[in-house]
Amino acid sequence: MRRVLPALALAAALAGCGLGAGQGSSGTHLVVTADFGARRVAELARPEVSGDDTVMRLLQRNARVQTRYGGGFVQSIDGLGGGRRDGRPIDWFYFVNGVQAGKGAAATRLHDGDRIWWDRHDWSVTPDVKAVVGSFPEPFLHGLGGHRLPVRVECVQPRSEPCDAVNHRLTGLGVPAARGLFAGSSAAETLRVVVGTWAQLRDDPALARIERGPRASGVYATITADGRRITALDARGRVARRFGAGAGLVAATRFGDDKPVWVVTGTDEAGVAAATRGFDEETLADRFAVVVSNDLPVSVPVAEARR
Repeated sequence: MRRVLPALALAAALAGCGLGAGQGSSGTHLVVTADFGARRVAELARPEVSGDDTVMRLLQRNARVQTRYGGGFVQSIDGLGGGRRDGRPIDWFYFVNGVQAGKGAAATRLHDGDRIWWDRHDWSVTPDVKAVVGSFPEPFLHGLGGHRLPVRVECVQPRSEPCDAVNHRLTGLGVPAARGLFAGSSAAETLRVVVGTWAQLRDDPALARIERGPRASGVYATITADGRRITALDARGRVARRFGAGAGLVAATRFGDDKPVWVVTGTDEAGVAAATRGFDEETLADRFAVVVSNDLPVSVPVAEARR
């Protein structure tokens, strides 16, 4: 069920990265979901924002919030609480521009243009989902921590149609993305979008973790070493669906403290093309990652049937 909270009056945005005292940000976006984005609880495209805000204060001003541990962490939002469900741990986690925060919301400063996403989900498989795709076009548009970062589209075939499509999608959104040959290594202070079949990309140190499952990569999908099969998992890490020829994957992951790396990949060239067609805001919204098969997006983790 989707419910939109009432947005209050919003002041004019302050130019630059930070928020000035008593001023609002027209670019700030707040969304609250449950079960890995499967259910929209609330969305505010123009939430009430105050100067020198934190993520916690933004949430408290625009929703009913109960906190714990001295007010630093969220216990419930609009009556949805953390704890246990069916014997498994469930809690609130938040992402800023598609990256899971490394500290409490009360200690995270809000910057102009930030997309704040709160999601309540089962963390029994892993509490460490370091990056997600559901806040696209972030982090490419406004960066991280108030700093816009260089963006590089790396392709096995830099002049291929999928590489062109990904690059044009970003530049069309106002992101000055460079394009180059797939390097297979991280670049400091650069956001990378890597495009190619999985067999071509799997040796990248950050992406290789996807083969090892969500506990290693934060992505609830795995790909076989030969790249011919993508397996979508549910929230408990169980096999939910398998995909073969023509299937694509759009996901984000992060190695240590490096910047997140996005991958637009597939089981074959047709799968890469399918993933490329899913590389847009409408398809990726509220999804942790997405498998594209027969041009139909499948969210991962795959939602469990509720009794």
